[in-house]
Amino acid sequence: MPGTIDTLAGKACALAALLLGAAVAFLACWGVSAASAASPVTRSVYAPGRIVPIPASVPHEAGDMVDRRIVPDLRWIASRYPIYVTDGYSGPLPSGRHVGCDMCHVRGSDHYNGLAVDIVPLHGTPGRCDASWAPITRLAHWAEPAQNRPRPPFRWVGYDGDAGHGCGNHLHLSWEHAIAPMFTLAQWVDVFPTGGHGPSATAPQKPSPPQTPPSGVKPPKGPQGGSEAEPAAESASGPRGGVSTVQSGGVSPHGD
Repeated sequence: MPGTIDTLAGKACALAALLLGAAVAFLACWGVSAASAASPVTRSVYAPGRIVPIPASVPHEAGDMVDRRIVPDLRWIASRYPIYVTDGYSGPLPSGRHVGCDMCHVRGSDHYNGLAVDIVPLHGTPGRCDASWAPITRLAHWAEPAQNRPRPPFRWVGYDGDAGHGCGNHLHLSWEHAIAPMFTLAQWVDVFPTGGHGPSATAPQKPSPPQTPPSGVKPPKGPQGGSEAEPAAESASGPRGGVSTVQSGGVSPHGD
């Protein structure tokens, strides 16, 4: 019957339009979700570095510090994953006070430049690989989609497959940076843009002159082996008594 056929056809068209709209909405939401999980484009920050306390917005062990240039990245990560930082910069300050885990990292570790952090679950059980580690595992796989092939701006990622790291132990994240001796601040650091809250990197800036270390203070020597296996930044020892800016020209874009 013409009337019945027309009615059924109209309902079929309406249903198709509804399903099409739902599909479009689903794809739009999926696209937003996928975009939020994708890695942002990185940039190199040449603004002078400084070792600063990790802010309260990033759960961490009391007293932990890092180079201020990676703080916006840490905030970005902490807003998306339930992390707890157990160590950042490890070494002497210009005042002579030592911060971070003493003698816990291999010689040349990025911890000695303030450009690495060790991470565990915010509400995890120490030494136990349980469900609380699932977000940390996702973070590790995001930072390093394939073993030994970290996603920029990360220089080295230590997790499952790396000795002394992994679920139940800790996740290590290092940021790419210019070659720098131990206990010095790298000339530049790669980060991802996080809303423009970090230091400006529109043009290279002249590094600050080295800080004058306090007399009689010597930085501790890092162990020759240990739980960390990140690539050595440089074999030379750093200045005596604290962090300073490296006056190094001609470094390669990847700090090799």
